Amino acid sequence: MRAVVLERYGARAEVREVPDPEPAEHAVVVRVEATGLCRSDWHGWMGHDPDIELPHVPGHELAGVVETVGSRVTRWRPGDRVTVPFVCACGTCAACAAGDQQVCERQTQPGFHHWGSFAEYVALHHADVNLVAIPDDMAYATAAALGCRFATAFRAVVQQGRVTAGEWVAVHGCGGVGLSAVMVAAASGARVVAVDVAPRALELARKFGAVECVDATGVPDTAAAVRELTDGGAHLSLDALGSPATCAASVNGLRRRGRHIQVGLLPSADGTTPVPLARAIALELELLGSHGMAAHTYPAMLRLVRSGVLRPDLLVTSTIPLDAAPEALAAMGTAPGAGVTVIEPWGRGRPTPGPGST
Repeated sequence: MRAVVLERYGARAEVREVPDPEPAEHAVVVRVEATGLCRSDWHGWMGHDPDIELPHVPGHELAGVVETVGSRVTRWRPGDRVTVPFVCACGTCAACAAGDQQVCERQTQPGFHHWGSFAEYVALHHADVNLVAIPDDMAYATAAALGCRFATAFRAVVQQGRVTAGEWVAVHGCGGVGLSAVMVAAASGARVVAVDVAPRALELARKFGAVECVDATGVPDTAAAVRELTDGGAHLSLDALGSPATCAASVNGLRRRGRHIQVGLLPSADGTTPVPLARAIALELELLGSHGMAAHTYPAMLRLVRSGVLRPDLLVTSTIPLDAAPEALAAMGTAPGAGVTVIEPWGRGRPTPGPGST
């Protein structure tokens, strides 16, 4: 198969032929019809994730068609249209037994723990626990956008953030996950303040329901701007980018007893990030993390997508072939772009094979 291969951290990746994946007995191989280009992939390319071993194929946000199945897989057959959370759970640990597969003790993540979906095919582990059926009327690009950013934002806002209608929600960073959070919060009846440095990102945030926008390039203190716009601070605030500055701004922009949700990754040399805990203590703030969403909780989100209440398809602003992925991956560090970029591995004019033709 053709795949994007990393040989050295931070060095340009190459598209080349590599062996087709084989499914373990509990796994499936999926023909990748669409896969999202996410900032987490950029972190992996930069060497911020200790689980990655080189050479490596990135990609964790995908949708496609089941190609082959392992001997112990019972729920899926070749030809099934599927997506998957970026956290693939084991299904048997204590966290999984409690329904918390997104923090599985033995989780695997395609594109991090093993070769991912920037390829024509990808192996996905513990398929019976992790795969999610795609409705027949849902485009693969839309389904791919669900697996990491949209599902993560949905859980961060609705489940972790406990958003309610009428609350003020601040979203710091309006890339794919941030715009998803804007859309989910607005659909929940919240009043959203979007914060970003890119005019195009803020334009999309307003389109997706933000009632106020803060251009961080022209505001010396974005937290103060959020507090002013919300008459005292947001009830719920998300750092959807992942930087010391946006994390601190999210916490400092909260009102008393507000909730901060950390979604963006925060890599640092010593593994720690300064957080304004004095304010958290004084105002009794909640500081929570959010790490994807378990496969068994997808139906509620999918119902809202199919009804048109949520429109993840509108987040897809660019579709590129596999050959363009290395350059797009490298560009995420300085020009991540607005919305979601989707890679279509079979979008090069090559025929798409039928089930069983790997």
